[in-house]
Amino acid sequence: MQRSTRRIIASLALMVYLLVYIIIAYTIGSYIAEAPRWATLLYFIAAGVVWIFPLRPLFAWMNSGPEEDFGE
Repeated sequence: MQRSTRRIIASLALMVYLLVYIIIAYTIGSYIAEAPRWATLLYFIAAGVVWIFPLRPLFAWMNSGPEEDFGE
């Protein structure tokens, strides 16, 4: 599979993942709204950082494989 095809697939997967992650993070955040402010702050800091870690394999796959041949 060419790198450009993998990038398109990975971009679509990234958009779906982010949409689902945002919905889940918002739902959890709305449940802890009654918690102390420090707990809410810690949750939103963690939620703002943790989303990137599951994407590492997707980015590695997206950039793997042979370079594209541009007819040279």
